[in-house]
Amino acid sequence: MIRVLAAASEVYPLIKTGGLADVVGALPGALRAHDVEMRVMVPGYPAVMQSLTERRDLLSFTNLYGGPATVVAGTARGLDVIALDAPHLFERSGNPYVGPDGADWADNWRRYAAFSRTVAEVGRGAVAEFVPDVVHCHDWQAALAAAYLRYAEGRSPQTVVTIHNLAFQGNFAASIFGDLGLPPAAFSIGGIEYYGGVSYLKGGLQLADAITTVSPTYAREICTPGAGMGLEGLLSTRQSVLTGILNGADTDVWDPETDDSLTATYNASRVRLRAINKRAIEDRFGLKAGNGIIYAVVSRLTWQKGIDILASSIDAMIGRGARFAILGSGEASLEGLLKTAAQRYPGQVGIVSGYDEGLSHLVQGGADAIVVPSRFEPCGLTQFYGLRYGCVPIVSRVGGLADSVIDANDAALSAGVATGVQFLPVDAAALEAALVKAQALYGEEHTWQRMQKRGMRSDVSWTKSSGQYAALYRRLAGAAA
Repeated sequence: MIRVLAAASEVYPLIKTGGLADVVGALPGALRAHDVEMRVMVPGYPAVMQSLTERRDLLSFTNLYGGPATVVAGTARGLDVIALDAPHLFERSGNPYVGPDGADWADNWRRYAAFSRTVAEVGRGAVAEFVPDVVHCHDWQAALAAAYLRYAEGRSPQTVVTIHNLAFQGNFAASIFGDLGLPPAAFSIGGIEYYGGVSYLKGGLQLADAITTVSPTYAREICTPGAGMGLEGLLSTRQSVLTGILNGADTDVWDPETDDSLTATYNASRVRLRAINKRAIEDRFGLKAGNGIIYAVVSRLTWQKGIDILASSIDAMIGRGARFAILGSGEASLEGLLKTAAQRYPGQVGIVSGYDEGLSHLVQGGADAIVVPSRFEPCGLTQFYGLRYGCVPIVSRVGGLADSVIDANDAALSAGVATGVQFLPVDAAALEAALVKAQALYGEEHTWQRMQKRGMRSDVSWTKSSGQYAALYRRLAGAAA
């Protein structure tokens, strides 16, 4: 039995802002089949603390970065959870990272330093009931734990840092270093120093025993100047410990046969029942009824996700009779572009602002195609859900999108393996061409249904990827032994 402590700033279904939470929530169950016991350590946000049952206190601190704190264990919706209950740091409602004004909390450096430092304490064996062989840190909010462990004396587990999105690095002014509790040697190019400041993610990538990211293609991309976000040099020198492991979908949560968020459940043999969900989408998004294609977008509305590219393509596609159902929120300017399009084309473009988990399921269960025009995409989960639900993915050929969708080119269509449509370069002209192509395929009913059914029968689960993680943990534990 390998024991792994996973550390992350969010975990589904307790707290979620994006795909990170889905991954962290799905891995523990997927790893049980590989004889890996994983517990998830998260900050004690209100939603986390309210969900914990069978709570027991493990460690206490009289003053952890400005206030008392307790490390507690419990269960929450099927997960074994360890939480850092520090009200002065985490008892804040809403988004875990930003305040009501939409700006990052000014003390995020302190909040996630406290979290990482406590993860390191648990990793070193401070909790007798769970002494991990490996500490798996997700993204910058937990990456500093690898630094605390590397500079600590005595027992230290092996460490993995997973990059879910290299654009978010946890970079702060050098002035915070003195408050982190790390030795002076840590403020160096071989530690957490980064262009004269402090970078939590850079420190983790520099000091972890292994690095993973969430798709093979993204693992290659981030070693280049085009996608390395300034860290390509470091990542290139650490390629020997860098692995790309494709994410999966939680197929228990995302199952069109049992999903109670759908108006009608179905499977690959009853794919025509999706039409009932399509009618429900028309009602929810204020779209005119019809049989024409509905393109869906379920996304953060940001530059990275290519939302400006999508907005530039809407006029041409409306002229071809297409409809759009858009669910998401994000940058005000981009959200404004989409809302303006909805006003310009009532009944053909519908937008629901915000995050709605149930509605995202319904969209996948009833729209004809899910559009993911990201400029870069470490993995993406939306396309997995589209495949699983027969909502054909239209994706840019980057990162995990390239690894998970088989383009409907002539060869793939002839061989009967196509599951979606890819496009490159990532610009409005290429996206529009992909949308036109998808609409033409949609007009060939049998071809489209074969693509839907092929996607629904493809393996988008964690089965293969969890095995790769288990092998990595065993390799690290063996090296430590």
